[in-house]
Amino acid sequence: MKSRYVTVYFLFFLFTFSLYANALKGETSPYLLQHADNPVDWMPWGEKAFQKAKKENKALFISIGYSTCHWCHVMEEESFCDPKTAALINRYFIPVKVDREEMPQIDSLYQQRYKQYYGAFGGWPLNLFITPQKELFFITNYIPAKTMANHKGFDTLLLYLHQIYKNRSKLQKSIQKFEHTKKRTSLKHRKVEFSLEMLEHAILQNYQKEYCGFGKSREFPEAAKLTLMFDVAQLRSNKVLMKNYFDMLDIMALRGLYDQVNGGFFRYTVDVNWEIPHFEKMLYTQAELIPLYLKAYILTKKPLYKDVIDETIRMLKSRFQKDSLYWSASDADSQGKEGGFFTFTQEEIKRALKDNPNAKDIEDAMEFSYEGNFHDRVHINFYTNKRPKGFIKFQKALQKLVQKRSYPFIDKKINTAWNAMMIEALYKASVINQKYLKEANRDLLALTQMMFDKGILYHQTLMPYQPQQKGLLEDYAFFIGALISAYERDFDKKHLEFANYLLSKAKEKFYKEGIWYLSEKQEIQADLNDKYYTSALSKMIQDIVQMAALEASFEYEKLAQRSIKSFEMQLKEDPLDVPALTRAYLMQQGGVVVLKSNKENLQKSTPILLKDIKYPYTLMKAKTLDDYLACTLRQCFAKEIDLHAIIKKINFYKKEIGKK
Repeated sequence: MKSRYVTVYFLFFLFTFSLYANALKGETSPYLLQHADNPVDWMPWGEKAFQKAKKENKALFISIGYSTCHWCHVMEEESFCDPKTAALINRYFIPVKVDREEMPQIDSLYQQRYKQYYGAFGGWPLNLFITPQKELFFITNYIPAKTMANHKGFDTLLLYLHQIYKNRSKLQKSIQKFEHTKKRTSLKHRKVEFSLEMLEHAILQNYQKEYCGFGKSREFPEAAKLTLMFDVAQLRSNKVLMKNYFDMLDIMALRGLYDQVNGGFFRYTVDVNWEIPHFEKMLYTQAELIPLYLKAYILTKKPLYKDVIDETIRMLKSRFQKDSLYWSASDADSQGKEGGFFTFTQEEIKRALKDNPNAKDIEDAMEFSYEGNFHDRVHINFYTNKRPKGFIKFQKALQKLVQKRSYPFIDKKINTAWNAMMIEALYKASVINQKYLKEANRDLLALTQMMFDKGILYHQTLMPYQPQQKGLLEDYAFFIGALISAYERDFDKKHLEFANYLLSKAKEKFYKEGIWYLSEKQEIQADLNDKYYTSALSKMIQDIVQMAALEASFEYEKLAQRSIKSFEMQLKEDPLDVPALTRAYLMQQGGVVVLKSNKENLQKSTPILLKDIKYPYTLMKAKTLDDYLACTLRQCFAKEIDLHAIIKKINFYKKEIGKK
């Protein structure tokens, strides 16, 4: 009798699974696979979906997200797992799921359209409705299951948009509305003279001193903007800007953006005071922030900055790495709730402080409240400019406690661009710890062996599958960046040779008639969005400027100039909106200084050079020279046998550039 019930249950399970399995079941993307058993008839982005839409005369519902996105999970639970909502979606639309990490070019296109319409970046989930001809007629973020005040839910929105699609006149008006904003934002504006003084003023105006950041509601670390702030502070010898830079690093490391127990940064905070994070950890966030703390540590020797570097790398090695390759991200949700792994009860905090002689100092630094600061739990923030006495003992007590918890879901994709970012960060960090050089070399070899085969660079894969998706602009841009950093640590020519090869292939695949594209298909133009991580296009232009200097190549210089010229108006009107491109422009205009000497001289002198040279666009190249030679692309302007004398000459060059 019991076996009969088991059989019936098993058949019911198979029937239910087959009833809800959709076209995503054969995909390798963790995000798409999360939706493979939804009752929504999801299809992956591709020609089949558009052909089906044309055949059935339906609009497409495109939902873009990623596997560790909290609000993507919320939408799935509320709507995509609900048979009634799914039935409406399936009846009126062809539903398509896009993993923004697998297809950043598709995400980039519609993030641009969102910004053109609403004036701000969209984030995720990003949901849009388009015709089979890819004409956009509606775009938004999170959509609730039920209509709320001033916010249409799926229960009313789906029928409303279906009716628009079926009414030719209304549909054209909706399409034209989005086309109008697209054309309007592309119009040329008034001419603005670009100068370092103007840029310096813009950064000071944009920086919110009260909150130590650039946001007015949520706070993102915005590594590209912080890097530009540091550069301009050095170029203009601006102590206020440099203080702002250090203040922002302090608050990001001591408040809620940073995981005080386990190490590493969360993606952003939901509040302007940096207190309560969105608890996802992204590989790219860690990779882009490590070099910022390195710069600060080299200048100040503040222990906090080195602790952040070491703890973040340790966390990644422990949680995100396997076989010298890095996984992509970890989820915000754990133990059935957001932030479950990373927050504590008041009782747990008290137990962790019980035998700590500095308990009062820690409580004061935390402004500890028994009410908690995240629902009824405690997420640790320090309201000081350094960690309180007794912190290490407190940290270890909490580490012991979380060992019993289940870590959040980890997206185990191997993404080439993000791995390359992390490898570049390790090469830079090796200046303060030689072991990071060995790790960076090992990781670079592993990434090359996995993602570069028979002359082709690939975008990503999920172990144990061999990569299939060919590399995108971002993969080439960040890989070249890692190779330049590798060369500056061991001065092995093979790194520059590989960088030259990848740059020639990138130009061949993604550059046509003065325009850079995000993928080999050359359908979607590259954008300049640096908010989440540095724009692939801006990174590529920075690479080209650096390679022009290292290789003394006027061909590379012309390519960089042509690439920048396409965005000249945007650059001059709002340089802080495109900070990484602005940085590339400053490099190109001021000139990258290449310091040449023999390999032994350069390796021995690197820590001193990084500390004492105040010109931010300086590279090193090994030559058979006993003295030091400082050159731009067009001239060598200083030659000295003494290290400090050459540093002085480079800093004088910086002073002259800083006046412009």
